[in-house]
Amino acid sequence: MTRFTQQELEAARDRLVPDVAADGLRVLFCGINPGLMTAATGHHFARPGNRFWPVLHLSGFTPRLMKPAEQGELLSYGLGITNVVARASARADELSAEEYREGGRLLAERIALLRPRWLAVLGVTAYRAAFDDRKAQVGPQERTFGETRVWVLPNPSGLNAHWTAATMAEEFGRLRAAAEGS
Repeated sequence: MTRFTQQELEAARDRLVPDVAADGLRVLFCGINPGLMTAATGHHFARPGNRFWPVLHLSGFTPRLMKPAEQGELLSYGLGITNVVARASARADELSAEEYREGGRLLAERIALLRPRWLAVLGVTAYRAAFDDRKAQVGPQERTFGETRVWVLPNPSGLNAHWTAATMAEEFGRLRAAAEGS
């Protein structure tokens, strides 16, 4: 993996990272916003401590552990990636409440166009902020966007110590089973 200096990472602040998406996906995973490593590389969940890629494999969504640079292959599995807030930052706590709300509005528009079967939001706090749903918990939600059902998953950031890779994989696996049955 390429090593970036702090100056190079800071230069990636506010960059936009293109979605990995197509019409009619089985699951569209939705991160909070791109981190600086993601923005510097152009690959989602690129920070080495992020557990997204290992958990995706452990839960059975992918047949092997993929690298962030292989993100385009997700489309062949009916999977994609987007974010609630498009701009890159060092930490999610740098985002304003208004950015979350606007991100939720824009995400709803994206979902209407792409029509995935499931939207999987990675982080209950982000979901609550984006959709003004203070009582949301990890798991399937009552909210839908047209025919798209919603599932909130734990945030795979290495900073989320409440969840291990194994317990995250169990929750991702619950979504995978629901997505295969729908």
